[in-house]
Amino acid sequence: MVISAASTVSIRCKGVLFDMDGILISSLGSVERSWTQWARMRVIDPEHAIGIAHGRRAIETLALLRPDLDSEAELKIIEDLEVEDNEGLTVLPGVLELLAALPKHRWTVVTSATERLARARMAVGGIPVPARLVTANQVTRGKPHPEPFLAGAALLGFAPAECVVFEDSSSGAQAGRAAGCTVVATTFSHAIETLAAAHYLVTDLTGISVEQDREEMVLKLNALTER
Repeated sequence: MVISAASTVSIRCKGVLFDMDGILISSLGSVERSWTQWARMRVIDPEHAIGIAHGRRAIETLALLRPDLDSEAELKIIEDLEVEDNEGLTVLPGVLELLAALPKHRWTVVTSATERLARARMAVGGIPVPARLVTANQVTRGKPHPEPFLAGAALLGFAPAECVVFEDSSSGAQAGRAAGCTVVATTFSHAIETLAAAHYLVTDLTGISVEQDREEMVLKLNALTER
């Protein structure tokens, strides 16, 4: 991957699709503690479990790690662990300002978390929770498959090409790109070389401005461009 110098980029769009963990909130401690506890219960290397779990639906992670177990039953266990562990959960920089600048009907959340977990985490973080969002419960194939972001665009009523995706993981960036969206990836949680599917790279959501232009929005951000 070849990265250019940072410059101001203007992106025209009609809708914005946000990943949750690593984009809106930092829940890394909760995720790692919960998966470590579950892995030890099931005699699995915790580090291996955590590595697979990031950016993936829990039910798919469970099926990969212990295909001999009932994935639905195991999902309830890991969901309970994560919902109950809110220690260190924080809203990431620039998030509340960007959400406040976006019209409510123009954005939603597309996450690999279950709906119960997503709503719980956003509530704890003080993030306005969209009336409708795309969670692990609404799709049959998770990221890196494009289905979650295709569903997100459809939920807003826009074509995928009219939407911008904000992601932090390789699987999420791949999913957004495959869906036909413009992908902006943050670089503070994952190595830049894993984010080749992104169109633009930013450190976080700080300083992103929103301008309304007729039926479109213009997002202005200081970004690195890939290629």
